[in-house]
Amino acid sequence: MTTAFTFPGQGSQQVGMGRALAEAFPPSRAVFEEVDEALGQPLSRLMWDGPEDQLTLTENAQPALLAVSIAALRALEAEAGLVVARDVAFVAGHSLGEYSALTAAGSFALSDAARLLRLRGQAMQRAVPVGAGAMAALLGLELEPVREIVAEAGADEVQIANDNGPGQVVVSGAKPAVERAVEIAKARGAKRAIMLSVSAPFHCALMQPAAEIMRQALAETRIHDPTVPLIANVTAAPVTRAEDIRACLAEQVTGTVRWRESVAYMAHHGVNRLCEIGAGKVLTGLAKRIAPNAAAMAIGSPEDVANFTAAQS
Repeated sequence: MTTAFTFPGQGSQQVGMGRALAEAFPPSRAVFEEVDEALGQPLSRLMWDGPEDQLTLTENAQPALLAVSIAALRALEAEAGLVVARDVAFVAGHSLGEYSALTAAGSFALSDAARLLRLRGQAMQRAVPVGAGAMAALLGLELEPVREIVAEAGADEVQIANDNGPGQVVVSGAKPAVERAVEIAKARGAKRAIMLSVSAPFHCALMQPAAEIMRQALAETRIHDPTVPLIANVTAAPVTRAEDIRACLAEQVTGTVRWRESVAYMAHHGVNRLCEIGAGKVLTGLAKRIAPNAAAMAIGSPEDVANFTAAQS
């Protein structure tokens, strides 16, 4: 099979995630210890014991989800003899998951990725005053109709944040403009148009202050060429050079996450197995809709690791 690894983004976090991996696999436990040390904080304790409201904070959720993804990957390497450079055709990650994907592909040291995501979370949170921005999911409408809705609601104030899959587009921006987009979407026949419970309006122009902070931080961080191509959020196309990775990650803060196109690209280029590495199963559900002819699975628990390992033998 031709395999791609995908890595989840914010919203997949939950208290307790990763604990079973740490208890079952020493290489996984070492990941959590390294992230704790890199951040100077017992993040793993927060992940496993809560409280949930602290874990959900963007600056905690982002490095926590990275840790779970890389812990699952290290378990696969140890148990299944997996080698990303040999066994995986592409990597891709949803928003913050792009940092997990690049860590898996050897572009980032784990400690650097954790520190970058802590900074990214803080910068995104501080870019917009609380309550000034908003995000909304427009369900049952395809990308082109949503582009028309955004134009009518005010394209300088609201943008498409995520093209997640067929009929699942998220918009982001100034709260009044997002509310206008929701009302227009309902009038245009959206199955559902709902405001999302988020702490900031991610992936829109209001995030420009955060993008500048990340551009500088990325310029100061050692980045290697990935061992396998990354399908970048902002281009939905392969990236193989460190300098291009820097540019894409900075642009990603304000740009659209082109997830539907990214998965479709991988399927079109021979991928017939999509493995979501880390917490939750959000990307697995999307994969089944975007690329129904490909096998889709989530690997985030010791049982998942054992099933993958058995399938390899």
